[in-house]
Amino acid sequence: MSIRGLAIETSGSVGSVALVQDGIVVASDIFPHGLQHAAKIIPAIDALCTAQRWLPADIREVYVSAGPGSFTGLRIGITLAKTLAFATGAKVVPVPTVNVLAQNAPVEARYLIIVLDAKRGQIFTARFEKFDDAWVVQQEARLSTLADMLADSPRPVYLLGEGLPYHADKIPAGDASVICAAEETWRASASAVAKLGYAAAQRGEFVDAMQLTPIYIRMPEAQEKWEAARREISAK
Repeated sequence: MSIRGLAIETSGSVGSVALVQDGIVVASDIFPHGLQHAAKIIPAIDALCTAQRWLPADIREVYVSAGPGSFTGLRIGITLAKTLAFATGAKVVPVPTVNVLAQNAPVEARYLIIVLDAKRGQIFTARFEKFDDAWVVQQEARLSTLADMLADSPRPVYLLGEGLPYHADKIPAGDASVICAAEETWRASASAVAKLGYAAAQRGEFVDAMQLTPIYIRMPEAQEKWEAARREISAK
């Protein structure tokens, strides 16, 4: 029986969705970041389903980019995945965003560091190595600095992600063994989410929608401030 799925990517500056049939993307769309994720994502999915003559109940699997990334964007994507699961009974597969981004790496790359801006001089990152055309995590998604990640990485290493412009001063000048991937590869895509999500679904790696949460790595800034204020009040 054919398996129809929906892939959701809302972690970065451009969101995207894709309809997937037996692991093949049959239709996709993109939309801007921020509030546009919330405003555009449902109409985008509806338009794609209408064009393919799919009903909501036809979507049996949902693959969602789970983070790290934009706190607002991740909440939107995860909430949508949960809502679809509750409403239609679709199964859900969360896909780490760093793994999604690794799919954009140049074919000649062997070592890869993901660079997403976490502010305060830090990055959300992970380090990968390629074996037989498959990217394997060597350091899991974490909060770190680009300098520390480079210190731990073999060379030559490729850097990829929307955080690169914010941390360009940490890239060693004149070091040809540290290579920035082309800017068009810096954003995650629903098509890559579909590829990884479908493969994980084939392995049975579903999660209970009630337990589905974003991979934040660190608390959102507003929550950190609230926790700090609460500790300050408790200390008085």
